[in-house]
Amino acid sequence: MAAPADAAVLVGLGSELDLPVVEQAAQEAAGHGRPLHLLHTFDWRAAFAADTVAAPRDQAEKLITRAAHLAHQTEPGLTVRGEIAESALLPTLIRRSEAAFLLAVGDSGMVGSGQCIPAETTAVQLAARAGCPLLVVRREPPPQGPVLVGVDGSPSSHIALQWAVQCAARRAARLLALRVAKYDENTDAVTEQLSEALARHIDSHGAVPTECRVMRGDPAEVLIDTSRNTQVALVAARGDEPGRAMLGAVAQSLLYHSPAPVVIVRGLAEAPLAGPGARPARDQRP
Repeated sequence: MAAPADAAVLVGLGSELDLPVVEQAAQEAAGHGRPLHLLHTFDWRAAFAADTVAAPRDQAEKLITRAAHLAHQTEPGLTVRGEIAESALLPTLIRRSEAAFLLAVGDSGMVGSGQCIPAETTAVQLAARAGCPLLVVRREPPPQGPVLVGVDGSPSSHIALQWAVQCAARRAARLLALRVAKYDENTDAVTEQLSEALARHIDSHGAVPTECRVMRGDPAEVLIDTSRNTQVALVAARGDEPGRAMLGAVAQSLLYHSPAPVVIVRGLAEAPLAGPGARPARDQRP
């Protein structure tokens, strides 16, 4: 479905470790002409277990204030709203994502941690269950490379391609559309199919430099390796199986292992993505 015209970029704030998310989410909101909604959840049971009930609430308010200040520093003209909700973070974000344009969260330190990240991690659960595209921000800033999108030929991957074209246009970046061909596929035919699909979306964004690349290998490994030099990597949540509470193997691998920020594209129909006040992004937007 298409997001409402006034739908915001929603940020899930768990702690100060998520402040890098605010900066990138503010840039996304400004680029799409959308407001930014900062959401932090507050647990009264944890508050009563603290030394004083007031201290956790004060910390929550300070986090929202600091995040809003950072958002205004990043994009001075941006409309920013802060909210503290008295509920659990994950179900609240899943519910709110149904009316959001984009949901942005941190990756819980999964990249480079060397540890097994459980499937219950917030970013993983949201990638599988959110009702809108999900931006997962890494703690280390990405390089200023191209925008990468993985395309497998499925309808949902073409929706991801549509989003990626607009993403590259806003960032004034090159778009790299990557297809991993099966060993029994003719790479020339696959390249032609990918080029034709890309051309359909590029027509309305004529100035976007593009590259189509067809490779062989394991799709997840190829995308992860290619993403190391990209500023953001996009992929559909699950190819030909777009059911809720499901995350494809390639999307899951990219989420866990790509050092670049990842956008898991779900919850979209083929409809215009930009808001009424959208503007091209400045060069070298992260």
